[in-house]
Amino acid sequence: MTAAPVLIAGGGIAGLTLALTLHQVGVPFRVYEASREMKPLGVGINLQPHGVRELIDLGITEADLDGVGLPALEWALVGLNGCEVHAEPRGRAAGYHWPQYAVHRGQFHMMLYRKLLDRAGPECVVLGARVTGYSASAGGVLAQITRADGTMTQDEGALLIGADGIHSRIRAQMHPDQPPINWGGAVMWRGTVRAKPLRGASSFIGLGTHRQRMVIYPISPVGPDGTALINWIAEVTLDNSGGWPDDAWFKPVEVADFIDHFDRYRYDWLDVPAMLRAADCAYENPMIDRDPVPTWVDGPVALMGDAAHAMYPTGSNGASQAIVDARVIGAQMLAHGVTPQALAAYDAQLCGPVSQLVLRNRGAGPFGLLNLLDDRCGGVFDDIETVLPKAEREAFLMNYRSAAGFAMDTLNAAPPTIPPGARLT
Repeated sequence: MTAAPVLIAGGGIAGLTLALTLHQVGVPFRVYEASREMKPLGVGINLQPHGVRELIDLGITEADLDGVGLPALEWALVGLNGCEVHAEPRGRAAGYHWPQYAVHRGQFHMMLYRKLLDRAGPECVVLGARVTGYSASAGGVLAQITRADGTMTQDEGALLIGADGIHSRIRAQMHPDQPPINWGGAVMWRGTVRAKPLRGASSFIGLGTHRQRMVIYPISPVGPDGTALINWIAEVTLDNSGGWPDDAWFKPVEVADFIDHFDRYRYDWLDVPAMLRAADCAYENPMIDRDPVPTWVDGPVALMGDAAHAMYPTGSNGASQAIVDARVIGAQMLAHGVTPQALAAYDAQLCGPVSQLVLRNRGAGPFGLLNLLDDRCGGVFDDIETVLPKAEREAFLMNYRSAAGFAMDTLNAAPPTIPPGARLT
């Protein structure tokens, strides 16, 4: 008798990484994705070393990642006067055994999708079908499926994994009394531009405070003309007492709609208004997350990725944590079988610490250094050591890396999440 599959709700980064993991360890699965067609959506994201490690163990090569981005070599914060606050190497340059990557989110997603179809066949993903609910069954779990044409069907699986994002239907059923999506008042505009990289060929730059900030980094190598595809994020904090004032959570906008917020960001090495005017696209979305819940599991059903722990992007860790989720689920299935006990072990391992990380990111994550600087000198200084000494800066960032699960010495010494060649027998 063929074993009942694990049903995966959602074909984003979380769901596809879980599907690739289950294929690797020999667990049957089926992915349901609401979109009728997979398309490359979004702009730049970062993959931290602990996420890249898991991708490499999954058989995603650095050449694959080079095709959708480039290794990040430096992370730098800059004060409102354009002067350096703190800079440090990243990835292998910092001593990790694995690189950090800055990638185009849509291209990375499509690369995972192609890998999955090549390995498991096109029948493993059902497009135009959304999991809208679930109930227990004798065989495990019964998923309610709503097709793009409005018809409804059911599918029975051994387990159901909700990788269906911040608006997760599965989470809403699991936690019907959850608070609404949390918007803390920050609005982000995102886009890309062809330009010469700043500082170095692969530097991540944060500029501003929690009230007004720019993040800039390349997501492609430098071309023959000396330019790269640069990802930028412009952010301001507004009064959020009335909630998010728009029906749309992610929409195209004109740069002229927000450029005035950043008019003073002009330095001898960077002219932010000129960069924004040259952008090839711009999208507006609020910085949102969800309050943590006490568990990600309901018997044979579990949440992962943004469905479990949607977090502010201040730590550049959302995609990496989704990848880690997938690998831990796979490891717990190797230990406990395709059972609710495996999901309970996954929940026990990650729910508590990652929920604390969600709350920590609301406090600006590693960008909290700029907030400290703002409190002490308004972001303008002559000598950073007299305002925010190096030892204090390094301790602050070490605390964040530890909380986020990628403290270098701990990660470098850790055994693989899934041992090479391990398969469920």
